[in-house]
Amino acid sequence: MRTRGRIVYGIGACLMMGVLSAGLYAEEPNRPANASEVEVTIDPAKTFEPISPFVYGQFIEHLGRCIYGGIWAEMLEDRKFYFPIPASGEIWRVTREKARVLAASPWKVIGPEGTILMVKEKAYSGGHAPQITLPGAQETGICQGELGLVKGREYCGRIFLCGDASAAPVKVSLVWGDKPRDRQTVTIEKLSGQYTPAPFHFEAGADTENGRLEITSAGKGKFCVGVVSLMPADNVEGFRKDTLDLLRQLNAPIYRWPGGNFVSGYDWRDGLGERDRRPTRTNPAWTGIETNDMGMHEFVVLCRLIGAEPMIAVNTGFGDAYSAAAEVEYANGSTKTPMGQWRAKNGRPEPFKVKHWCVGNEMFGDWQLGYMQLDHYVLKHNWVEEKMRQIDPSIVTIGSGNVGPWSEGMLRSCADHMNLISEHFYCGANADPVAHAAQIPNNIRRIADAHRKYRDTIPSLKGKDIRISLDEWNFWYGPHLYGELGTRYFMNDALGIARGLHEYFRNSDLYYMANYAQTVNVIGCIKTTKTAAGLETTALPLMLYRRQFGSIPVGVEGSTDRLDVAAAWTQDRKALTVAIVNPAAEACRLTLKFRDRAAAGPAQGWEIAGDSAAAYNEPGKPMAVSIVETAAVDLASPLAIKPFSVLLLRAKVK
Repeated sequence: MRTRGRIVYGIGACLMMGVLSAGLYAEEPNRPANASEVEVTIDPAKTFEPISPFVYGQFIEHLGRCIYGGIWAEMLEDRKFYFPIPASGEIWRVTREKARVLAASPWKVIGPEGTILMVKEKAYSGGHAPQITLPGAQETGICQGELGLVKGREYCGRIFLCGDASAAPVKVSLVWGDKPRDRQTVTIEKLSGQYTPAPFHFEAGADTENGRLEITSAGKGKFCVGVVSLMPADNVEGFRKDTLDLLRQLNAPIYRWPGGNFVSGYDWRDGLGERDRRPTRTNPAWTGIETNDMGMHEFVVLCRLIGAEPMIAVNTGFGDAYSAAAEVEYANGSTKTPMGQWRAKNGRPEPFKVKHWCVGNEMFGDWQLGYMQLDHYVLKHNWVEEKMRQIDPSIVTIGSGNVGPWSEGMLRSCADHMNLISEHFYCGANADPVAHAAQIPNNIRRIADAHRKYRDTIPSLKGKDIRISLDEWNFWYGPHLYGELGTRYFMNDALGIARGLHEYFRNSDLYYMANYAQTVNVIGCIKTTKTAAGLETTALPLMLYRRQFGSIPVGVEGSTDRLDVAAAWTQDRKALTVAIVNPAAEACRLTLKFRDRAAAGPAQGWEIAGDSAAAYNEPGKPMAVSIVETAAVDLASPLAIKPFSVLLLRAKVK
């Protein structure tokens, strides 16, 4: 992964409403004498190509705490016992950016040493399972700590056990303190020689960040634990309810999955079938392990739950054309096809109808598994895409691009084997808030300018309209506070995201899709702790513009060096929307003029503002930055634009 320099590559609420005092945006009698004066003219008659709703897309990858610990509700680490118990070294490894990543088994021994043996012949979903030999008359077994529990919240789970009859009963306990009463226990009275599932249900008696799940017996003989699971009881089909609620508020129209770098070493078949039987693997691209609890079925369910369209990337790193074609058939084939029959066997007779397919990820980079030179990769891309399209001719395919020689080569050699071309960029930190926010639109413009040139100079593009899928874009910098790549975002980052949206609008003829990376925790616009989830500052412009900004861009003229102004008609052309971003520390007075039109009345307004460029939100605490509905705004008067703010206005015009 290339991670040096300003741009980095490699990875792969309802609105918060309040009412501000009336007149906040009218001319203020006590305004600062040094407030900048800006005049902008909106030309409603000058329209451009409609904005694709897919520019509000999102991207999730099997990395850090994006899925496990963020979206997926499982609370236990290594629930299928990939690592041997007990750990022979440190359980957690601390990365250079201060993130903890799992390096060994988090399960600890209860009772005498030497009572746990990892046995291959008793493996349930992997290479071995823990076998507990009981000394008798002493509770012996295993436990996992560091569980986040909330008083009064219910938790549910299941465990698969087998063993000697004399090893029963086995106790499964949720523990939230050191006193005997600080626990609830479910007793499993009988064991057999075959793995048998047993459900359990608890209610936590106190708040704690260090709860435990204990699995013990005071009997004799031996018993084995095949797999165990623990989730909050309010999970929704396996997903965290609190995160799911925020994803619904985010309202993204499409999600890209499963990577990212991850996909180049991922076998999509590992994520199918009975969840408890799926194999655990070492994460092929990042750190830690991949339990495969969230596979294609779960991803499509997630998209259904939040009202989004699924977009799947296939493996062109270590993968091949036949595997990619089989994946398309599994997703979209009828039950008369071999893969469609397998999908039905796994519980879904109806096709998933996945329309958008990424053919590989960042194959231009030497950090990518299966990386090869361009002249070789174009052959592989065409081979893979051709086999995929033979299965389903209706799919929309996205080639792996990177502005410069790679994108040029892909467009010259693969234009007949792609509908869209992918581009990625990430930006680092800049101490100047204005320059920091400007990085995002500057890169969006850089990529658009390059593709305009390609259209003029590459013969294979004649008569074609291969648009850009900017399916990874964001800021990426700072310490990792929310797991691997779990960076915190600030008000100046939100301003950059808002300015980025404006640049997509200005280039609506080229940008078909943009996927903010990576939604939850991993450079995400949603952050989670063990027990809470919250919206980052960067989520707010994505939410606000998705809900309130128009879809038909119109002309904006005048001095906009000081402010970033964009405007658009709503789809029905009954209202005009204007968005203003002030990335600076100084207030500004803006006069809006409408060519050949006038506002038919006061405008609705929504504002995102921070006390400083460094304002931020934190899950589980009151939001320091939110979307606030303003009082009615008189567009005939100069508007006072706050420092470090986004203001979106919607008005009927005559």
